[in-house]
Amino acid sequence: MDSVTEPTAPAVPVAQVSDDFVKVKTRKSNKRKHDQQMDAEDSVASKRPQFPPLSGDKLKGGADELRKVAVPAHRYTPLKENWLKIYTPIVENLQLQVRFNLKTRNVEIKTCKETKEIGALTKASDFVKAFVLGFNVDDALALIRLDELFLESFDVTDVKPLKGDHLSRAVGRIAGTGGKTKFTIENVTKTRIVLADTKIHLLGSFQNIKMARTAICNLILGSPPSKVYGNIRTVASRTAERF
Repeated sequence: MDSVTEPTAPAVPVAQVSDDFVKVKTRKSNKRKHDQQMDAEDSVASKRPQFPPLSGDKLKGGADELRKVAVPAHRYTPLKENWLKIYTPIVENLQLQVRFNLKTRNVEIKTCKETKEIGALTKASDFVKAFVLGFNVDDALALIRLDELFLESFDVTDVKPLKGDHLSRAVGRIAGTGGKTKFTIENVTKTRIVLADTKIHLLGSFQNIKMARTAICNLILGSPPSKVYGNIRTVASRTAERF
């Protein structure tokens, strides 16, 4: 019996790999290379030179600065009595030089080589100015200890042009019986208020000064104190809830 031979499949030629074969770049390899570049940039950024902080003397250019605060006649005696309280924080804490010029009647504040803080001169001048305007030394001292405190002054006639008895009654409404209205506004708005004739001086943060100024303006325009109390308490409570 003859054996049956099965047909064989034709041989397939094997393709030869050429030497100039280029491998296709995948997205993963590109991403890996990008990450490596970012790491290299971060390492270079971390090796940036670190310079020491400049002293106050170099920041101001080496020249000493001087500020003068004029003292009115009615503040000579309080200034003399509280001079030690004024002198100590300016010299010891802010590293400044201070003196009272008897000829020009000015408090002169000057920087020196020991001054480190660049804003020390501004703080000291604001502190002395607040005391000259009539604030207590302890209240004015907050201008040195805290950064976000300001002084603001305005006249009663700036709000409404009043004269004679009308002007006196407006000032009386601001002060209240025995200073009760003024103290209430101070406590609610967390500010300090000084009434000097028709001048009004405010010490506090920006938002608190705004609330106190609005209340005082309403009193000048004739609003009853009870209504003003209610308005400032409402605004103060909203501000407390916000922050």
